[in-house]
Amino acid sequence: MMMSEILQKTILHPQHLALNARMVGFGGWDMPVQYTGIRQEHLSVRSSGGLFDISHMGEFLVEGPGACDFLRRCLTNNPDNLSVGMGQYTLMCDHQGGTIDDLYLYRTREDAFLMMVNASRIMDDWQWLTAQCQSLVAEPDSVHCENLSDQLGALACQGPAARQVIGRMEGEETQPIAHMAKNQIQLTHWQGTPIWVAVTGYTGEDGYELIAPNSVIPAIWAWILEQGQAAEIIPAGLGARDTLRTEMGYPLYGHELSPEISPLEAGLGFFVDFNKGEFTGRQAMLEARERGLSKRSVAFLMDGKAAPPRAGYRVADQAGNLLGLVTSGTMSPSLEKGLGLAILEGEAKKPGEGIQIEIRQRWYPATVVRKPMYRKA
Repeated sequence: MMMSEILQKTILHPQHLALNARMVGFGGWDMPVQYTGIRQEHLSVRSSGGLFDISHMGEFLVEGPGACDFLRRCLTNNPDNLSVGMGQYTLMCDHQGGTIDDLYLYRTREDAFLMMVNASRIMDDWQWLTAQCQSLVAEPDSVHCENLSDQLGALACQGPAARQVIGRMEGEETQPIAHMAKNQIQLTHWQGTPIWVAVTGYTGEDGYELIAPNSVIPAIWAWILEQGQAAEIIPAGLGARDTLRTEMGYPLYGHELSPEISPLEAGLGFFVDFNKGEFTGRQAMLEARERGLSKRSVAFLMDGKAAPPRAGYRVADQAGNLLGLVTSGTMSPSLEKGLGLAILEGEAKKPGEGIQIEIRQRWYPATVVRKPMYRKA
């Protein structure tokens, strides 16, 4: 008899239960998938705001005089482009160009960087990072890596009302939080405790991510919900987070990204800087690009009424030739139609080209479209 998986719990687990959240296992964590309902929470983020517990995600500190050089040589994007107080999307790759994880990298000081990684990849990422450090850093004392994942929690407040609510926070920040620009990060204080506030997110909406010691996360959660009540900011679960990111065409590790799918194949070439010099996976991706990619990620919209597409459903061209599989699919609450992402083999499909999705043993027409699939009016 197999033992059931023991799920980890974030510091906010009691609050989720008190709100009657429906809990599910995700990446080894017991997380809220919804509170009042995925559709309502999704639309609330688009119209007013939603508050997400993202404390299951991991945080690594990389600091020292050699930190920037080290990260330039092991991540796809170029940390030299980051001024202090800025962040960028980037990826970890293996030597074959496959994706180990995608993450956000923040430059918090000239010689210090904070990495925010996916929950299901924390241990794999940490092992990869420390191995890279041993192999790439000639002077070990010049780079220090620390896994802070057990010490820190995180919240994401996303939506049009997020700025007015989070902007009310008062601390010792260098500029008003309400005036921060996209991808900026700065240190402030919550009741004397230093916390990081970043203008980043995974929904396509304006909003903030707050990274703080676990000890103050429950108080910040309660304060945001109280302050945001008049603006109709509500708790939102992983279900809405997934439908929101799928509408934007944002990748999810294990779906659009994996060791078998490179950043180029996932359509993330913008975040791969081949001009910065050697980095892990560079040569393999250059060779693949020169040969011509054998598969690519595309976004699609269902043409008519059909059950929503789901990951693993087969995709074919209009002549019935199999092309690949859906990697993410849902019924879009914003557009009220099915949409998704798929990895397709062969020649690149251009926006406007027709494909077919197999749903419950029937084939339904769909159209390849540009990302994002949801655009504000």
